[in-house]
This record gives sequence, C-alpha cells and structure tokens, in this order.
Amino acid sequence: MTGGRAHPTRNIFDLVTLMIVVYDDARDLSPEKRRVMELCRGGALSVAEIAAHLRLPVSVTKVLLSDLVDSGHITTRAGAPQAEAPDHQLLQEVLDGLRARL
Repeated sequence: MTGGRAHPTRNIFDLVTLMIVVYDDARDLSPEKRRVMELCRGGALSVAEIAAHLRLPVSVTKVLLSDLVDSGHITTRAGAPQAEAPDHQLLQEVLDGLRARL
C-alpha cells in the first residue's frame, strides 16, 4: 500500500490538515488512493477523517496523502486556526453590563 515506506515524502500533515481534490483523474492510482479521491470529491476532509473512513492508521494515511500531493491529485489547506482565548476583563465587563440591565 505504501511501497514499504513508513514516512510521507513531506511532513506537512497534522490531523486537522484538510485535503482537497485538484486533479480528478484516478485511473492510474492504487485502490486505496482512488478511495481517498472518492472521499475528498465531496469536499475537504481532514487527515483524521480520511484515516477513519479508510480504517487505516494515520501514519499509513499520511504516506498515501503525500503521494497524492506529490502527483498533483490533491492539495492541502490548513485547518481552522485555534480561537484565541477571550479577554477575561472584557467578558467580566459584558457580564456586569448584562446583570445591570436585568
């Protein structure tokens, strides 16, 4: 499935990296890679979601995804950035204002 490789050719994937199909020709791909393409046709999926659908370890999935990125079949997009923690002082002022109105 991975050609004996244990690591992807690129280390650009984390669990929430999104995969998007850009070249939709899967004729010369292995069955596993064709399945990845089928999954991603419906919209962007994360590495974790793809691994779960394939029922494969994340490490194996990353190798497959890396091959597909190298061949130009899919591209990556960073997942949504983590939200910054709200300012505690601002939240307290909002709470005080709501309490004053009620």
